[in-house]
Amino acid sequence: MRIVYPIVHALFYVISLLPYRVLYVFSDMFYVLIYRLVGYRKRVVRNNLETSFPEKDQRELRSIERGFYHFLCDYFVETIKLLSISPKHLLEHVEFRGADLVEECFDHGQTCAAVLGHYCNWEYLTATGLAFKRYPEAVMGLIYHPLYNKVFDQLFIDLRQHQGGVCIPKKDVLRYLINYRREGRMSLFGYISDQTPKWNNIHLWLPFLNHDTPVFTNGETLMRKMNNAVFYIDMQRPRRGHYIFEFKLITTTPNQMEENAIIRQFFQMLEQSIRRDPRFYLWSHNRWKRTHEEFDRRFVMVGKKVIPRETL
Repeated sequence: MRIVYPIVHALFYVISLLPYRVLYVFSDMFYVLIYRLVGYRKRVVRNNLETSFPEKDQRELRSIERGFYHFLCDYFVETIKLLSISPKHLLEHVEFRGADLVEECFDHGQTCAAVLGHYCNWEYLTATGLAFKRYPEAVMGLIYHPLYNKVFDQLFIDLRQHQGGVCIPKKDVLRYLINYRREGRMSLFGYISDQTPKWNNIHLWLPFLNHDTPVFTNGETLMRKMNNAVFYIDMQRPRRGHYIFEFKLITTTPNQMEENAIIRQFFQMLEQSIRRDPRFYLWSHNRWKRTHEEFDRRFVMVGKKVIPRETL
């Protein structure tokens, strides 16, 4: 790690210095490689699209598929760019809307949470702190699941923190939240909430993109515990290399909402974003590999615990 990482970091840093127009040339080359030649996860992508949009014909589905692979390649080169891009240059590629609503919550001493999905280039949200005019010292917490590869785990931490965000391992979130509250620091923590939970973490199933979908509820539990104002981040990509991130308020009183109401509303809003332009969702993830039928066959809920039937 101590020997390999500086070499890897230096290599990607040099690549990140290239202008966007050159990076997109590489992206177009990667597209031919991973889609046309290798067919990276094409079976998963095709199955996800066909089962999510049964109303669409094959011609439209293939168009979305090609658009997704073009975007996936763009995502990689755009993310590498974060290693060196200046705040001024980055703000030429992102537009934040509704950040003033977050600052209004800060005015009342209320910390915030943002829920988002794997849609558009979510890595560019590491620049969210640049959108705060009156609270430049506010903490932008970037919750992440550490990668198994230590070299690339550190690389992603570096590029995510380049614009001032703080990368926080998922298991340590509550400790960081409590520490910031004790220090009296305003914070906005981002929760990518459309990941697939492990069997023992499935406490809720929701309709999402024509599937019965298992979802995490731990994020909502933390938001209630910290009495966060909760925002959904609606993302758009009006043209290549440019993003619009809009903060849409879900609630400032999470504990007055019914249990799981926040996560339910998040998935409804995320589906609206995806249906507006499906090309920019992460279709290569095997999102629906765990089915409700298999869960009911193998597990049972006892209170809020998931217990394997074979142990009963």
